[in-house]
Amino acid sequence: MDGTLVGLTAFGAVILLLALRVPIAFALAGVATVGAFVIFAFRTGAFTPERAIKPTTSLVFSNSFDLIHSYDLSMIPLFVALGHIAYRAEITTRIYHAARVWLARVPGGVAMASVVGCGGFSAITGSSIACASTMGRICAPEMLRMGYDPRLATASVAAGGTLGSLIPPSVLFIIYGIFTETSISKLFLAGVLPGVLSLFGFLLVIYLWVSRSPSAAPRFTDAISRRERRDAALEAWPAVALFGIIVGGIYGGIFTATEAAAVCVSAAALIGFAQRKLTLRGLIAALRETCVQTTSIFLIAAGAKIFVAFVALTGVAPAIVSFVTEAQLSALLLLCAIALIYLVLGMFLDPIGIMVLTLPLMVPLVEGYGFDLIWFGVVVIKLLEIGLITPPVGLNVFVIAGVVGKDVAIDRIFGGTLRFLSVDIVVLVLIMAFPILSLLIPNSM
Repeated sequence: MDGTLVGLTAFGAVILLLALRVPIAFALAGVATVGAFVIFAFRTGAFTPERAIKPTTSLVFSNSFDLIHSYDLSMIPLFVALGHIAYRAEITTRIYHAARVWLARVPGGVAMASVVGCGGFSAITGSSIACASTMGRICAPEMLRMGYDPRLATASVAAGGTLGSLIPPSVLFIIYGIFTETSISKLFLAGVLPGVLSLFGFLLVIYLWVSRSPSAAPRFTDAISRRERRDAALEAWPAVALFGIIVGGIYGGIFTATEAAAVCVSAAALIGFAQRKLTLRGLIAALRETCVQTTSIFLIAAGAKIFVAFVALTGVAPAIVSFVTEAQLSALLLLCAIALIYLVLGMFLDPIGIMVLTLPLMVPLVEGYGFDLIWFGVVVIKLLEIGLITPPVGLNVFVIAGVVGKDVAIDRIFGGTLRFLSVDIVVLVLIMAFPILSLLIPNSM
């Protein structure tokens, strides 16, 4: 049986199952197992299922076992734990409160503080959805009470939450690095400048929005003393210190990404206990939440690893590479086609599902064109970030809709995110046109 035909059929089956809301891990592992069994059973020409059982089980169990025992994968529970501990120790929320004080007199200052708070939260947690969920509960209701335009109040947090995909640490970068066998430390550093550029772009959107429609954000008239600003800035030092350990330690060669995660988890717990913001009960609750979230990610990663092995077995990736090569597509046209595929998939699927489904095909293509995989990783993560606020299934938008309830209709939230999407597209074009934006910091290590 033609392996390429089986591979393409499997891709179609996975997309169908995901559209039917079958869990990603089960869709990937299930289709890969059935597909591998079919290929092995027809290997001699005739259908011999008894000969397919052993190689199929070997493919499934060996690949999932190797992945779960990967050293790099240990970063995921560490960074997830860091986010939960830092939140319960009130480390992540202090950045928002500091920005809230410093930007109070600026038009749209609370919305800007929400974006800055999301950036600070992202610099510790590494999860866009967790960022949107947590900051949404803090920022969106406050802005609605103050009289902010509901579109601005909700869209600013939904867009700000996407920064968790680019600003290190990032769970998506970890998964990308494992499946493409690229340096996760360099991927983290490559996301710094694009992440900061996106953050400032969102601030510019808010400023222009409020400048053109002053009624969208009420002005703050109360005086704020220098002492209040100084105290607010000083209270945010734990978050700055943790981010400095992650980025500075990796850039300076002091830590690997895994070591930086371990050090930051210990530091966050010690700071929380020292400041009496974290209790033993809170620590246990944070670790319990970490176990649940990590298990979900590990199941998806294991299913994806099995699917990648199956794709390699079918030979569909070399066939697609050969087809594209014969078509003689220019590098620009190839990038545009890849971007279009990710943007369309982002309207319907979640980021991890899109990544593990597409990487087995995309990586051989971009390698054949001589593209840098670190730079391509930043492009992919930015495209996935855009998908988080793109209708009809922008996950961050649905998270914020769940936070605000019936106060703001979901179509109004999507209406507000369109302005932020324009900035995302501009940043994406800049990253694609000028790879140095991504490669400057990692190449200077």
